[in-house]
Amino acid sequence: MDVTSQSTALLTDHYELTMLQAALAGGTAHRRSVFELFGRRLPEGRRYGVVAGVGRVLDALERYRFDDGVLGHLADARVVDDATLEWLASYRFSGDVWGYPEGELYFPYSPVVVVEGTFAEGVVLETLLLSVLNHDSAIASAATRMTCASSGRPCIEMGSRRTHEEAAVACARAAYVAGFEATSNLEAGRRYGIPTTGTSAHSFTLLHDSERDAFTAQVQSLGTGTTLLVDTYDVTEAIRTAVEVAGTRLGAVRLDSGDLGPLAQQVRAQLDELGARDTRIIVTSDLDEHAIGALAAAPVDGYGVGTSLVTGSGHPTCGFVYKLVSREGPDGAMVSVAKKSQDKGSFGGRKYALRRRDAAGVAEAEVVGVGEPPVDDGDDRTLLVPLVRAGEVVGREPLERGRQRHFEARDELPLQAHQMSRGEPVIPTLHVGG
Repeated sequence: MDVTSQSTALLTDHYELTMLQAALAGGTAHRRSVFELFGRRLPEGRRYGVVAGVGRVLDALERYRFDDGVLGHLADARVVDDATLEWLASYRFSGDVWGYPEGELYFPYSPVVVVEGTFAEGVVLETLLLSVLNHDSAIASAATRMTCASSGRPCIEMGSRRTHEEAAVACARAAYVAGFEATSNLEAGRRYGIPTTGTSAHSFTLLHDSERDAFTAQVQSLGTGTTLLVDTYDVTEAIRTAVEVAGTRLGAVRLDSGDLGPLAQQVRAQLDELGARDTRIIVTSDLDEHAIGALAAAPVDGYGVGTSLVTGSGHPTCGFVYKLVSREGPDGAMVSVAKKSQDKGSFGGRKYALRRRDAAGVAEAEVVGVGEPPVDDGDDRTLLVPLVRAGEVVGREPLERGRQRHFEARDELPLQAHQMSRGEPVIPTLHVGG
């Protein structure tokens, strides 16, 4: 089954459609409305977040159609009444969507997505937008910490076996946006053009009568540039055998267990002594940003990251919410609305945003204008871009552009943003106007 052709209309919560039914019956469904997707706070201890999944959102919006199969299910399950089913049959989003583009950074109360249309058009998109952006942005926010900690050494995404099969593809995409160089997931390579890589696991070594036999088979098939896994039995003996089999032009060795820092020092010394000075050392084994940072002084040439990455390194969601912030009043004018509960409040009104920068281009604040755009003092950068205009997708771009944008946005941050210690958001969010 080709997931790219499936309707996304049922990737939603039941109450989205019961709200729609009640609004249609009450005559308020067609009021002009503005919805906003934002996070009230960053995950605890994080200095900034990364927006990822925008391209996936646009793909999902284009497939948000209530076809005969979807309508049949809703009718059989009696989710909504016949009048609502009739309205859904012709559903096409005809409004505008603005958003932070792929790879951009976000902070508390950043208006990551702004949806303008009727209440009916916008309310049914809530769950879909939140599920994609909460997941992908959480992965990218973890990935950027890892690529910062790696100090320029390449990181490879290897988490497919630790998450849902479709989540694995999305994780690879989000990690690539945030600086990972490659993925082990072939579907991510096919779907998004992300470089893929991989050689062998311990089972391949255990299949053979000896480690030498396994190394010989791999080198004969994949060439001397391959990466040999050297910790199945004895690392020192494996390194010696690897160089004997592949020669001093062996591409790399991989360490997947043990105390990786001292072990990498030992392996580097042994490889150099054997003349394999250009053979790289790749490390895996439950790495996260802190473990990567601890290996900064070790002779490591690359990192393979799995479980921690695909679970957001302890924060598997961003906590994004989707709220109505403005709607049409009885006189036709737009009225700001907001939830006022003590710990889950929000700011009403249509938002605009820019990143305030000093004369040297260093970010100083996230400035959110309520009701009108904030004033650019000459060094600032506008954040919201058009994604959908009058129902048509206008914001699709190559994944490489999002990746480059991320590097550019990250380079704007003050130096303390790259510290792995827990802390507050590296720049404040300021609301103006309203």
